[in-house]
Amino acid sequence: MPRGPRFTVIFAPETLHHLDVIERKDHRLIRETVDKQLRFSPALVTRNRKPLEQPTPFGATWELRFGPDNRFRVFYEVESNARVIQVLAIGIKERNRLFIGGEEFEP
Repeated sequence: MPRGPRFTVIFAPETLHHLDVIERKDHRLIRETVDKQLRFSPALVTRNRKPLEQPTPFGATWELRFGPDNRFRVFYEVESNARVIQVLAIGIKERNRLFIGGEEFEP
């Protein structure tokens, strides 16, 4: 994959609470995957990265899926002109249920 200019990844303050309900052993995977997948081409559609049809309750327009059974979800917004990625929510998908910060949301 060709690398373009770097984007700065900024985590919204709420994401700290979202991580609190995710097992600590998974935090490194989340951090490394966000850096690897979003740092250079966050708006490139892939099998596990896609724009959302309608914004999430957090206002995100993109979703990144990864981890065992694609269970982790990172919802983010791309500010192309400023070269900034705003990570707005981090959740866990269990079957057809999405949990963010311990609360269930419509997937």
